[in-house]
Amino acid sequence: MTWAGQMAFYSLEPEVAGEWGDETVADVSVHPPRVQRLHYQFDGWLGDALLESFPCYIVSNELGASLLASGLTGFQLEDCTVSKSSQFDELYPGRQLPVFKWLRVSGTPGQDDFGISSDNELVVSMAAKSVLEEHQVEHCEVAPWSS
Repeated sequence: MTWAGQMAFYSLEPEVAGEWGDETVADVSVHPPRVQRLHYQFDGWLGDALLESFPCYIVSNELGASLLASGLTGFQLEDCTVSKSSQFDELYPGRQLPVFKWLRVSGTPGQDDFGISSDNELVVSMAAKSVLEEHQVEHCEVAPWSS
């Protein structure tokens, strides 16, 4: 239940389809790690347009375009390197991957449309959740969030 004038927010746990690749540049001496350059290496993929490899998120080019067009706050899209592991090639011979963008979340959870909570969860507004649901996010766990 939300109070009058208060927006609902949701905690998301997207599909994890891979891990950092060799070209990722990150400071792992802090928690969460600070990533300067992201290389997402796919090991599998159930087809979702929003994916995670802690503490980073990537979105399909199509989802990224929808997010930009929506005027939502609390994120930037940046280029990232995407590759397939030998495991991916064994599971999905010949499968091509779409273009993905790095979803750099910079907003305040509970205020902006995208934010990262103190326990490192992706928090989105109802408006952001609606845009995400226009794309394939079937393997993303969604729960109500409160600060």
